[in-house]
Amino acid sequence: MTTTTAITNIGSLVTNDPALGDGTPLGLIQDATIVLEGETVAWVGPAVKAPAADQSHDAQGRAAIPGFVDSHSHLVFAGDRTQEFNARMSGRAYSAGGIRTTVAATRAATDAELEANLTHYLAEALRQGTTTFETKSGYGLTTEDEARALRIASRHTDEVTYMGAHIVSPDYAEDPAAYVDLVTGEMLDACAPHARWIDVFCEKGAFDGDQARAILTAGKARGLHPRIHANQLSYGPGVQLAVELDAASADHCTHLTDADVDALANSDTVATLLPGAEFSTRAEWPDARRILDAGATVALSTDCNPGSSFTSSVPFCIALAVRDMGMTPDEAIWSATAGGAAALRRTDIGVLREGARADLAFLDAPSHVHLAYRPGVPLVSEVWRRGVRIG
Repeated sequence: MTTTTAITNIGSLVTNDPALGDGTPLGLIQDATIVLEGETVAWVGPAVKAPAADQSHDAQGRAAIPGFVDSHSHLVFAGDRTQEFNARMSGRAYSAGGIRTTVAATRAATDAELEANLTHYLAEALRQGTTTFETKSGYGLTTEDEARALRIASRHTDEVTYMGAHIVSPDYAEDPAAYVDLVTGEMLDACAPHARWIDVFCEKGAFDGDQARAILTAGKARGLHPRIHANQLSYGPGVQLAVELDAASADHCTHLTDADVDALANSDTVATLLPGAEFSTRAEWPDARRILDAGATVALSTDCNPGSSFTSSVPFCIALAVRDMGMTPDEAIWSATAGGAAALRRTDIGVLREGARADLAFLDAPSHVHLAYRPGVPLVSEVWRRGVRIG
């Protein structure tokens, strides 16, 4: 029989289930207990109603939240782009090749080097409360390099995304159509067995709407579900295409028309906002308030990558979203947990209720609001993943 563990003396518990708590989207419970059985949650509620358990763990009055769900990252890479960042922050033009710089370093790296880099950043994220993450290929841009990136990623997460359509490979700079043929043909054949999702950067300088549709449609035919880098740098067809193809998520969503916002609000496509990218590039902030007020579902994620958002910290992104994107602290914490789960079309994570996965983060604070109230402070003091205490 599986041992049960009661985590007691939780000062404030975010469940993301309104039926369990105060009726708000966060489903807050004060003076709470949560009972874990194996990898799942067996019971959640006020301490005075808690059932008996085989063993207990004292939360010492701290706040607890579901583990963060980071639904957008690019973690299979080698090298970094320090010089590019330094030049950008110093006001100097820099033309070292951007993504192409990372492509060259990634192609040159061994499998062991790529995996060591990946696990380093995963451990970094886990210490900060991230218990589920999605990650993409996209820094190989050859059939062999894209497939090996996905094989490596799939050893560490089920949420693996094929993104051979990150940019047109430098090898095909003079023939983008031939590269699209590769991405939808031989490369897709090699990568599909290792991925759940397919993604494309639909943007000027990357792939236009017709190319993006062809790539995502080919992926759907191979059983991969779409997600899209959409409307990050300019207005474009990305969001409308995401809704048309029932993409789980349209990511970035910085430049939106009223029609784009309406389309998101009337679909199952989540608007995933990535404030680390705007912070690191000094770009225009997405208007989260506008999207939320329209009724669309919003997720918050890190976009952790070596070029435009080199942070693995969801708490940092929560603070940015509250300060600069018009979100309330409650909306930001929901979007970084339940919103991320929605962007991955998952119901077993991002929530703490009976039957959910036992992923929790404890804060050295009395309330989840402190994640935005005390930016930059390492408030995550303890993490449980699949019912196991990590730290």
